[in-house]
Amino acid sequence: MRILVFSHELPPVGGGGGRVAQDICQGLVERGHEVRIITAHLKGLPREEILDGVRVFRLASGRHFPFRADLIEMAIYDLVAVASGLRMIREWQPDLIHAHFAVPAGAAAYVLSRLTGVPYVVTAHLGDVPGGVPEKTERWFRWVYPFTAPIYRSAAKVVAVSEFTRQLAQAHYPVAIDVIPNGVDLRGLPARVKNKNGAARIVFVGRFMHQKNPQHVVTALAALRDLPWKCTMLGDGPLRQQVEMEIDRQGLEDRFFLPGWVAPQDVLSWYAKSDILLLPSRSEGLPVVGVQALAMGLVLALSTAGGNVELVKNGENGFLFDPGDIDSLVSGLRILLGDPQRLLNAGKRSLELAKRFDIELVVKQYEALFEQIIGKAKVQSKES
Repeated sequence: MRILVFSHELPPVGGGGGRVAQDICQGLVERGHEVRIITAHLKGLPREEILDGVRVFRLASGRHFPFRADLIEMAIYDLVAVASGLRMIREWQPDLIHAHFAVPAGAAAYVLSRLTGVPYVVTAHLGDVPGGVPEKTERWFRWVYPFTAPIYRSAAKVVAVSEFTRQLAQAHYPVAIDVIPNGVDLRGLPARVKNKNGAARIVFVGRFMHQKNPQHVVTALAALRDLPWKCTMLGDGPLRQQVEMEIDRQGLEDRFFLPGWVAPQDVLSWYAKSDILLLPSRSEGLPVVGVQALAMGLVLALSTAGGNVELVKNGENGFLFDPGDIDSLVSGLRILLGDPQRLLNAGKRSLELAKRFDIELVVKQYEALFEQIIGKAKVQSKES
């Protein structure tokens, strides 16, 4: 198969969704398929390169930051992606288009499919679904929602990364939607670094914004200052200064480390030095950072937002708490931090649960779906 992929985010630009796109592309190449991906350029990155067999094309779209894109930047990406994609389809003749994120990549896939007849698949990650991340995208969808329905209706198939995302999308777009979870490559993961000082190592990974709720990390851990722990908060964003001020106010400067934005491919090295992943998110699809933490044997302390619940067996490999419920978060952490053996056993359970998210299984599901769609398109072409 020849597969043309669109995603406005690709490491080191963007978050988990871009990492998913990259892993699936590389997995398909390993299985003998040709894959090209059109993404957004960021200053300092090559315009074109080959990454593990995948040809990457980065287009100038006005993107300024690796951790966020505004509506104008995404609109520009669509315009340049359509122009570049049309030339590539004529020259390379792909069998199928795969769009990661219904907005903006799905719009480019829709237009190109209408112009060329090449079928397309959309993978919805959450932020591209109305109501998925309301504090971030509600204003956007007031403008673009009327134009998104055709993207879903015209797709050969829509895929969601979690059951939560599927249900949310179907509430707005009454089409059949399959669930294929985000995956992680279980091969060659970095070795865990032994904890030498005994203090539990807690890590938060995400954009410092309302959706990710980073302030509650500080609030909860401040209530546990009597226990031994250290916390690393990976990421950047508009709430970083607020988080730093709260750390200072609580007098916990020696317990927190904020290295700033970390490229998605480098997160695993930080997990190797951690014991607990703490995500107090208000909304999530199926967080790639959660799947990766599972595969690294971390204990998961996650809110019940969205797809988080698909990663945690409550009381086995961690615990769940309602978004905003500080008391439950503090209680759950106190149990883990006060019982090293429980923490060790929970990490082992995470390793067992990670097997269902093996990227090889995820890639095989996409491969089977793509082959089915391409086969059907060829039959229809002969009949016409």
